[in-house]
Amino acid sequence: MKRLYSIPVLALCLTALMATGCQKQIDQLKARNELNKGVKAFSAGEFDTAAERFETAMELDPGLTDARNYLAYAQMQQYNLSGDEAKGQQAIAGFKQVLEEEPDNALAVGLLASMYFERKDFDESEKWHRRRIEILKKKAASAKDGKVDPLAGESYYSIGVMKWTQSYEPRMKVRAELGMKPDDPGPIKDEEKRKEIAAVTIPRIQEGIEALNNALEINPNYADAMAYLNLLNRERADYADSPEEYEEYMSKADEWVEKTLATKRRLAEESTVDMFVEGQ
Repeated sequence: MKRLYSIPVLALCLTALMATGCQKQIDQLKARNELNKGVKAFSAGEFDTAAERFETAMELDPGLTDARNYLAYAQMQQYNLSGDEAKGQQAIAGFKQVLEEEPDNALAVGLLASMYFERKDFDESEKWHRRRIEILKKKAASAKDGKVDPLAGESYYSIGVMKWTQSYEPRMKVRAELGMKPDDPGPIKDEEKRKEIAAVTIPRIQEGIEALNNALEINPNYADAMAYLNLLNRERADYADSPEEYEEYMSKADEWVEKTLATKRRLAEESTVDMFVEGQ
């Protein structure tokens, strides 16, 4: 036999459901409020307070991905300031949790790449930078203008910087072992040692140059990318098989120095003109 509910009972149930829905909306509004307060604290450099606000926002609305992202970001800043490994691990776990829910969250991917960069874990950092590039290029492919977000250029630039770091340190170590000063002209004197280290280092240099050229395709005015193309060509010069080849790479490096300076001058002039126009 079916159970029949009276009108008052049904009304009471409906009221309870409405109350539950209203409470959820209230909690979501409170969560947004806490998120906004957390962002203000974060902007002021108050990372401990910001983290507390973001945690409260997540408790009020577990589905608020921005709060989880910002919490991990605040923990990342706490780690950068204090070196607290626990905060570092919390930040990494937080970003990865965001990505479990939203695999294409470019913000979380980019911050994760930066986190590993700060920890000098370049292999992991490169992996996540390339993931961000992939996400942003995918978005560009479906956009009307087809333009790739400049953040992809920044990721390419970061990869170039890491490749330079990974090539510079071992090269300078070999030079020191051979009694060569940093300013002594190359290539590296000992052919055997030069070829031994070149087998590992030259591929890194080439990857760095490729990444920086990709950065310039996205942003042709990327002066910092030009500066590192100068540095990577100087790295490559030290592994040349002859003085002539060495000079070829050094000439390329000098060209990038000129391009860097010219671009910076032009951008500074354009900025000054823009400020003058806006002030009229």
